[in-house]
Amino acid sequence: MTPMQQGPTEPPVLPAEPAHRWYHKVSAVALSVLCLEVGLFLLLFPWTVYWDSNYFSILMPAWSNYWDNGYVRAAVSVLGAVNLGIGLREIGRLRRFSRRTAE
Repeated sequence: MTPMQQGPTEPPVLPAEPAHRWYHKVSAVALSVLCLEVGLFLLLFPWTVYWDSNYFSILMPAWSNYWDNGYVRAAVSVLGAVNLGIGLREIGRLRRFSRRTAE
């Protein structure tokens, strides 16, 4: 028998939706908030007056030329922008915890 001559097949069985517990939801929100806060800090801090007197520039004064370089500041700001993007994406993914009702 060819596959076209076979009778109707049963529909595929869909897996059950995962049960989300409260700690899954809290950890997802905490990750989102953490990514947003770290991202905002890394985005803005290199351009403030406190950047020149941070712990690492005092620890290694020979590296002050690198810390003051605009490219290093921009690289840290880009890391902040990436963190902000991750945080926003995680906020968008929080919909997976919403309850779906039968229509």
